[in-house]
Amino acid sequence: MSGVGSGGVVFVAGEVVAPGDPRVVLEGQWGHQPGLAITVNSGSRISFTFNGTAVQALFDVGGLTTAPHLWVTIDDGEPTLYAVQQPVIELTTDVGVHKVEIVVKDVNEHANRWNPPFECAVVFAGLVLDADTRLRLAGRPGGPRLEFYGDSITQGVRALSAHPESDGADGSKSFAYLTARALGASAYQVGFGRQGVVRTGNGEVPSGLESFGWNFAGSAAERVEEPDLVVLNLGVNDETLSAAQYGEYLRVVRSAYGSSQIVALSPFNGKHASEIEAAVKAADDPSIRYVGTDGWITEADCTDGVHPSVDGHAKIAARLVEELRPLL
Repeated sequence: MSGVGSGGVVFVAGEVVAPGDPRVVLEGQWGHQPGLAITVNSGSRISFTFNGTAVQALFDVGGLTTAPHLWVTIDDGEPTLYAVQQPVIELTTDVGVHKVEIVVKDVNEHANRWNPPFECAVVFAGLVLDADTRLRLAGRPGGPRLEFYGDSITQGVRALSAHPESDGADGSKSFAYLTARALGASAYQVGFGRQGVVRTGNGEVPSGLESFGWNFAGSAAERVEEPDLVVLNLGVNDETLSAAQYGEYLRVVRSAYGSSQIVALSPFNGKHASEIEAAVKAADDPSIRYVGTDGWITEADCTDGVHPSVDGHAKIAARLVEELRPLL
């Protein structure tokens, strides 16, 4: 394995593959426009399998002022970090069959990522295969379908360090990402820094009540089927939050997904826990469950006293897997 990069190989273009091609698997919350797939959420993934030596992954970076961060992995190699500032990522390796996984490490929370034209987003424009390379049809993600809705913690902000920008953030270290992987689930991981149930998020993102059901402004989130389970972790950023307001949030989620299991987590620092628990009880829905997270982590498990570290996220995921497994 020669890894990721041009490696001095002369690239002779062959087949062009669109983002919507069935041989390309997109996981997470993606909006679609002609010839493009767009995500503003850390933890989203692109995966594909090819037979050959070289592939170019294409991205539209026009107008972006802040580069999104991606992890790119070939087979079982170490992930390589890319700050996407150029439209082409070249992937080269030895002759053979190889699987590529591209994970959105971070879409910066401070740049506009809601109202097009974006300042930061992952705009995937497809693949170009080397003349001797062929893309193989891979299986779609199996297992249960999970959706996570939360704030900067779900996004993975400051998981790596207290650095406030993308250098400190990693959606693949988030408890949401880890929980889905541990349960063998496909997942939509939707986390927006600063967002609350009624408080707007950074990057021009509306409140949780207003953003639910949208990939970004003007792009409705469409699901082929309802998720098996929806996990909610909003509230810590709300200065005030009543049981009635959280109850409205539950009604919005339930109206979108009539049969899904819904799990409402209390914020990890306990803020508004009693209001959230009261809202779940008032909903009187056997498929909506409140899970208190008191004691799951401490300030010592955080990089800045608030945002969990890599180890802190792992602790949360371990506890959450225990809570969710019986529901699946």
